[in-house]
Amino acid sequence: MGRTVVVLGGGISGLAASYHLSRAPCPPKVVLVESSERLGGWIRSVRGPNGAIFELGPRGIRPAGALGARTLLLVSLRDSSLEADHVISAIPASVLSELLPAEAAPLARALSAITAVSVAVVNLQYQGAHLPVQGFGHLVPSSEDPGVLGIVYDSVAFPEQDGSPPGLRVTVMLGGSWLQTLEASGCVLSQELFQQRAQEAAATQLGLKEMPSHCLVHLHKNCIPQYTLGHWQKLESARQFLTAHRLPLTLAGASYEGVAVNDCIESGRQAAVSVLGTEPNS
Repeated sequence: MGRTVVVLGGGISGLAASYHLSRAPCPPKVVLVESSERLGGWIRSVRGPNGAIFELGPRGIRPAGALGARTLLLVSLRDSSLEADHVISAIPASVLSELLPAEAAPLARALSAITAVSVAVVNLQYQGAHLPVQGFGHLVPSSEDPGVLGIVYDSVAFPEQDGSPPGLRVTVMLGGSWLQTLEASGCVLSQELFQQRAQEAAATQLGLKEMPSHCLVHLHKNCIPQYTLGHWQKLESARQFLTAHRLPLTLAGASYEGVAVNDCIESGRQAAVSVLGTEPNS
């Protein structure tokens, strides 16, 4: 019987790990476990009523096709369990910490200390509008606005995705101390609240004062891990525990060594290499 590797989390890191495991000369059986009804994690693209494409999270990469279909199995566990020779965890560190047994308390403590913050993504489309500047977008210093992280000029990068009739698309990212304060106070985080804040930012910073023709609001809870002081010591503590106890567990994902899409993909690849003991076929 060949080995079975369970990958926890169907976000981009888990998908990358599953893909590279399936590309091995003698691939193990790969079981991908995802708690939601879709794959891709924070990465998600949707079409508006006029055919325009809106990115609801990180942008730039859209996986396509059934990668590793011969060895990759997506299962619904419900109340059952799985047996595996190795586990790759691509879920958030704090979530994994709650799943570990009591014997792994030191590891759980290290992982639970890796916190994350929420971001609200507001996609806006304007008919007949034009940007006063060109570029990918802009970032906003917290000293100028504690709630607006930045605005992406989607129509500049991908004008062919503006739909028909075409409309100017921008994405406003909200978060920072403004959102953290709202979450801590228990306020109702309504779509109307985020839409109003985003429209104010677009009007003030880009001169887009008219009402948008289309708007999408998505709150991504605890989506960006925070590498606070001592982060690398936490990672080293986790690695030492895994090594000392020879646990068949490999850590991957944004919680550890990079939050960008490319970092997460590389994290999944490195996890696969660690399990296989060799580089998979490209």
